[in-house]
Amino acid sequence: MNDESGERRIGTQEAARLLGVKPATVYAYVSRGQLTSRRDPVGRSSSFDAREVEALARRSRREAAGPPGFAASAASAGELSVRTALTLIESDRYYFRGVDAVELASRYRYEEVAEWLWTGTLVRGARFTAPPESLAAARRAVAALPEHSGPIDRLRVAVAAAAVADPLRFDLSEPSVLDSARALIPTLVGALPEVGPAQWGGDGRLSRQLWPRLSALDPDPDALAVLDLALALLTDHDLAASTLAVRVAASARAHPYAVVSAGLGALEGPLHGAAGRLAHRMLVEVLERGGAAPVVAEYLRAGRRVPGLGHRLYEGEDPRATALFARLEPLAQAGPALGAAREVAGVMARHGGGLYPNVDLALAVLTVSCGMAPEAGETVFAVARTAGWIAHALEEYEERPLRMRPSGQYHGPRPPRPLP
Repeated sequence: MNDESGERRIGTQEAARLLGVKPATVYAYVSRGQLTSRRDPVGRSSSFDAREVEALARRSRREAAGPPGFAASAASAGELSVRTALTLIESDRYYFRGVDAVELASRYRYEEVAEWLWTGTLVRGARFTAPPESLAAARRAVAALPEHSGPIDRLRVAVAAAAVADPLRFDLSEPSVLDSARALIPTLVGALPEVGPAQWGGDGRLSRQLWPRLSALDPDPDALAVLDLALALLTDHDLAASTLAVRVAASARAHPYAVVSAGLGALEGPLHGAAGRLAHRMLVEVLERGGAAPVVAEYLRAGRRVPGLGHRLYEGEDPRATALFARLEPLAQAGPALGAAREVAGVMARHGGGLYPNVDLALAVLTVSCGMAPEAGETVFAVARTAGWIAHALEEYEERPLRMRPSGQYHGPRPPRPLP
C-alpha cells in the first residue's frame, strides 16, 4: 500500500518475511532504532517504509556473508544498524554523500572534504583555525603528561582541555557544533609536541600544521600531498567501532568534545587504532632483514595476524590503500617501504592468504618512508576521523534521544537468591 505521499508501506508480516525474522523481531528492530514504524489511524497495527526494510535486509545479508577470511557477522541476528546519509560502502568502493570518496579526496584538501561531509556543500579554500585560548589550554594540559605518553593520550587530554575552554560547548545547534569542530581539529594538531621544524606548520593548511608533529624531516610538496590525501581518505568509513561510540554519546546528547573523546577512547583499543603501528614495525623489520618471507613466517608461526592486510568490508584491495600507493609511487624516499609492503602482500598471496593490502599498510609506507614514529599512523587516523565523528554526531543529534539503548540479554542466575 502507498500513503498520501506515495511512500510504499508494508505490514509487519511482510516486513518479517523480507528480513527473514519473526514478527516479534521486527518490533525489536524498531526498539533499537533500526526501523521506524507508523501506527494506523485505529491504532491496531503498524506499517513500515518498504525501502527502509529492504535496505536493512540488504545490509544484513551483506554483513552476514562477510568477505573471505573473516567470520560472519551477527547482523542478521539483530546486530545494531544505524541509518546514515554520510558514507556508503559497496562493491569495493566507498562514497561520501553519494560522491566517490577516493575521487573527492584526490581532488580536494582534507578541510574541504570535511566541510562536504558535514554540510553537503563544498567550501573551496576552507581553513580551520585554533582559538588562542583553547590552544593554550590544550598545550598546557598536554605538556603536563609524562614524556612516554602516546598520541591518543595527548589527543584525549587536548580535547578535554579545549572543551573546558569553550563555554558554548553545550549548544548542540548545527552552526555551533560546526564552529566547535573547525576550532577543535587544529587545536588537537597544535597541542601535539613538535618533532620537526616549526616553520613548516605556519600557512594554515592542516597537513602542514600536522607535519612537524610527525616528522623531523623537511617535507617536499609531494610528501605533503600524500599526507593530505591520507587525512581526506580517512575522514569517515561508516560505522567503525569508534564511530558507533560517538553515535552512542551523541544519542545521550553529549557535546561535540565529549563525543570526540568517546571516539578516541574506542580508537585506542588494540583491535581498532593500533593496526598502523603494527604495520609500521613490520615494514621496518622487513627492510632490516632484507625480505618479507621470514618476517611473515614468524608472524604465522606465532599465530599472529599479519598486519595491514584484509578488511571485512572489501573483498579486494582497500580503495584507500590503492589511492595512497598510487600517490606514494613517485616519491623516491617511499621506494623501499613500498617494495616491502608489496612483498608482504605477494608472500601472503602466493600462500593463498586471500587478503589484500588495507589502508593501515599504506599509512605504514608513508610513516616509514618519511621518518615518522611507529605511532604516527594513529595520529593521522585520529585527527582525520575527528571530522567524521562530528558528522555522525550532527546526524545523531537529529534523531530521537537515547535511541542507542539496546536491551540486555540476561544470562545470570535467576532470582530470587538469598542475600550474600
